[in-house]
Amino acid sequence: MAGETQADCLFCKIVAGEVPATIVRETETTVAFRDINPQAPTHVLVIPKVHYPDAASLAAAEPKVIADILSESREVAAADEIEETGYRVVFNTGAGAGQTVFHAHLHVLGGRGLQWPPG
Repeated sequence: MAGETQADCLFCKIVAGEVPATIVRETETTVAFRDINPQAPTHVLVIPKVHYPDAASLAAAEPKVIADILSESREVAAADEIEETGYRVVFNTGAGAGQTVFHAHLHVLGGRGLQWPPG
């Protein structure tokens, strides 16, 4: 059920401490960790501690938590010193958009020039 930990979800397992990750920040509602396949010098995922399959369902059910994720993206950028040079935040929603783990998550990307359109 949405909002509840899913036994087969990689990100739920990271939240529970069952799967190791390089955690860079943690709050009451979020966890931020380095992507294992980084696409930029800074590539951090910010996830909610509650399980929703994508950003749209999280926003509909728990708008405060999605706001917390966005706030944490700025904190990640500041900690990695990319706030001044610029960074990108991305939610992929659905397999056609490149989402591979169906637990809502935001990518914080920076530390190099980012082209537009992204691809």
